[in-house]
Amino acid sequence: MPLPARSTFAYTLLTLLCASPLAHAGDATELTLYRSDSPALYAASGDGSVGEGYAVAREQRTLSLKAGMQDLTLADLPLYLDPEAIALAFSGGQATVISQRLLLGQGNEAALAGLVGREVDVLGGNGQPLASGTLLRAGNGLLVKGANGTTLVRDYAAVRSSGGEFPTGASLRLRVDAARAGDTTATLSYPTAGLGWRAAYVATLQPGQACRMRFESRASIANRSGRDWSATTLKLVAGEPRFAKPSGPQPMMARAFSAKAEAAMPQQSPLADYRLYTLPHPVDLPDGSVSQVPLYAERTLECERTALYENGNRWTPPQPMLAPDFDTSGGNTIESTLRFTAFDSLPAGYLRVLGNDRAGTPQFLGEGRIEDTPKGSDATLTLGTAFDLRAERERTSFKLDKAAHTMDEAFRITLTNAGQSARVVTVREHPSRWREWTLASSSIEPSKQSPDVLEFKVNVPAGGKATLDYAVHYRWAEVE
Repeated sequence: MPLPARSTFAYTLLTLLCASPLAHAGDATELTLYRSDSPALYAASGDGSVGEGYAVAREQRTLSLKAGMQDLTLADLPLYLDPEAIALAFSGGQATVISQRLLLGQGNEAALAGLVGREVDVLGGNGQPLASGTLLRAGNGLLVKGANGTTLVRDYAAVRSSGGEFPTGASLRLRVDAARAGDTTATLSYPTAGLGWRAAYVATLQPGQACRMRFESRASIANRSGRDWSATTLKLVAGEPRFAKPSGPQPMMARAFSAKAEAAMPQQSPLADYRLYTLPHPVDLPDGSVSQVPLYAERTLECERTALYENGNRWTPPQPMLAPDFDTSGGNTIESTLRFTAFDSLPAGYLRVLGNDRAGTPQFLGEGRIEDTPKGSDATLTLGTAFDLRAERERTSFKLDKAAHTMDEAFRITLTNAGQSARVVTVREHPSRWREWTLASSSIEPSKQSPDVLEFKVNVPAGGKATLDYAVHYRWAEVE
């Protein structure tokens, strides 16, 4: 960030003086993170802080108080706090907060905001001292109150904190009325952006005819808040709470974790309409990082793979569609899908599916999104387009009888398989001319039939083709 240095020497001097350890939160810090799918939070190429995501922080701070009214500064805060939701509570009611002001850690003087109220030395370009004392203001110059009066310094090269700390991020200025002098513990709580999490799943398909997969569940935790978090107790909320403020917080490479770490899984519990995951050990979240921790232990799951050819959707027209050329859709690609049953509550996230090649090396087969899935529910995702399978769909007949309020329509679907093994293709049709219809005929018995779906299982031989013919009869009342 730019500072009013006047030479290369001055810039180097400032860098050396600011290299002291950062001031961190107190002994106990707890973070509750909410799910966020913001790409900016997880981008490996992203630089700087990001005002996306949502988290609630609770920090224990040890403060030295004087009796009576006084001003305090709490530094090393994230950049994207909600100023209206910051709260400081003193143990035993030892002090009362009269007023508070959030100093945003942004702009040219952002690095100095956390030093307001502390003892500093202001140095010139050649290292000579310009002013020493309490920093009263950092902005459009430095206002320093020393033994010989108050000095406004506009042209300087470096600032040294006599306490050995150089806070970063935002700072909170407080006016406090203390009942008595002494050290006390206060709990600082606030919501902030720049933090978020989402689930990350990896499924490796196992060899054999049956569909089985090795399933890994992880939580990807992103920190772009503008500060580090060390030895933090972490809780993850799965679900979608409503955020009313549009301007408030909204919801590098992953770290590897060992088999020993997997043995201690997060504790899961209900939280109103959501799910809460409490990590078993404190974690470090460096600024500008994406860390991963296990959600569940690895396990092998039964699954179902399908080659799917689907036309239409569950849309229902407001009136019968009588045009002869209606619903001419029907591409030629067949999609590969994967379905499995959730063994426990699965938070929303992305599932990467791998499969072993002939050498036994796992290769990427596809990726899809899993929405929040309760235990026992099915999750289905599309992996990609089947290379050796193709389809053609043609309307073979259409007859409209307006007087009788009926329509008859027939289709032929031809499936080809260029592969070396036979395949079963699921053909899923959505009769969409009107909501009242019946299956008049079909060359293959449907495997599923509901008010908006016709489904057929078609065996397609290796290096060959198969044909499905079916006809649908529509009718509607005269008032329609």
